[in-house]
Amino acid sequence: MLTFFQKKFDTLSPKELHDIYALRTEVFVVEQDCVFQDIDGKDPNSIHVLGVKNEKLVAYARILNKGLSYPDYASIGRIVVSPLYRGNKVGHHLVDFSIKTTQKTYEQTPIKISAQVHLENFYKKHHFKATGENYLEDGILHIAMIYEKSQSYWAQY
Repeated sequence: MLTFFQKKFDTLSPKELHDIYALRTEVFVVEQDCVFQDIDGKDPNSIHVLGVKNEKLVAYARILNKGLSYPDYASIGRIVVSPLYRGNKVGHHLVDFSIKTTQKTYEQTPIKISAQVHLENFYKKHHFKATGENYLEDGILHIAMIYEKSQSYWAQY
């Protein structure tokens, strides 16, 4: 069974931290052939969302408070699903859990993400709306997206 949970950086075990960096490297650096500075100093101030199945990290995202990435928005970033677990709605569950966690933690703070352009429709299913023009980030086309559902939407869960 896939289980999602959240942790602050200083409560992550050495193995969890290793697994996070291994998954992010596997997908962002190796699979997407993107050389970038993954360890950017934001992890210690982030909430880390881990999706674990059979004691293996298969999905991950980090949540940043207002001011860490955007002055007026909280943010969800480093959203990643292991290639072996794609196509089974793991990404949708990860994003749903991350939105709920962001709203519970940062209450009325709006959410902004930097989405890879090819995933724009995926994020639209989660009520994100594209804003502005496409831009290059680490050599990959991205688009800024703002979450547009009210907090009451999540009260049904």
